[in-house]
This record gives sequence, structure tokens and C-alpha cells, in this order.
Amino acid sequence: MVSFILGGSGSGKSEYAENLAVRLKNKEEEGHFLKSTDVLSHIQKPHLVYLATMQPQDNESRLRVTRHQKMRAGKGFETRECYTHIEQLSIQENEILLLECLSNLMANEMFSPEGRTMQATGIVKEGICRLAECSRHLVVVGNNVFEDGMEYEQSTRNYLQEMAKVHQFLGEYADQVVEVVCGIPVEWRKV
Repeated sequence: MVSFILGGSGSGKSEYAENLAVRLKNKEEEGHFLKSTDVLSHIQKPHLVYLATMQPQDNESRLRVTRHQKMRAGKGFETRECYTHIEQLSIQENEILLLECLSNLMANEMFSPEGRTMQATGIVKEGICRLAECSRHLVVVGNNVFEDGMEYEQSTRNYLQEMAKVHQFLGEYADQVVEVVCGIPVEWRKV
């Protein structure tokens, strides 16, 4: 199952996504998602994996990373840092993945030396599909970066256009789409 969780900065989307991943793990352990052909699910326990995409390059980003680490402490997540090239991650089929967050991943792919600039959209879409196919569940967190109405330089406008394409893709591809507004989840597509 693929869940796309989006919202503005400070909306509560990260906490919602983390709790969703934990609920999915608990349901897996209780056998809610088992199929008669699901032999491996009886052997391998579900495993929570947090895919961290924020590169802690300045004090503000380091503080944000620390805040997110504290938020998920005690929830059982293994953290894997992946700033670019998500399509190359080694994933196990019993893993429940939380990709935090899509806007950082796209910015890294478009602007960092390790990224793939304007090829980022296709690469990120392919990477998401691969993660979804190889894992038990995928929860993707995205920032709603389209609401401030400010004028930007061309590179930022390009980034926003590419983010919109990935958001539209996930809106169609995901089994569940939830927007978190002021801590309140609004389900646009329910499971």
C-alpha cells in the first residue's frame, strides 16, 4: 500500500505519517494484511524504516533533524539517510518505509552535486514505484510548497513545477492521500 501525506510547514504531517507507519506495522503483526499466499509474512516480522532525505547543512536543518529524531524516538524506526538516488536503496519486502520528505529529495536531486537536475522528476517517480514494489508499505511525506504566492527566480519556479508533477503523480498512484491541516487529517482518498 502507498500512502501520500502532505501539508504545509508545521501542519502535523510528519507526526501523522509516523503514527500511520506504526499503525500499519501493528496491523501487519496482527495479520490484517495477510493473504493466503503470503508465506513470508508468517516468517518475517514487519520492520519500520525511516528514509531521511534532509541534508543537515546548516544550524536550522540540524535543529529540524534533531526535532524529527525526538518525535520518532521509541517508535521502532531504523533510520537510513538517502539524499539522492532512492532508486538504488536496498529494500526488504517486510519493510514499512516512511520517506521524509519528498520536497527535500526533489531539491537534492535538482540542486545538489550528486543529483540529476532536470531528470529528477522521472527518477523520483521511478524510485517511488520501486520502493512501493519492494516494500510492504510506503508512506511518502510531501510539503505543500505551492501556497505562498511569492515571485521566485527561474530555478525555484522550475523546482515548484517539477514538485507539482510528482505530487500529481502521487495523487494518482497512491492508495491513500491525506492532507494534514492544523493537525487535522483530511482524507482525499481513503483506503
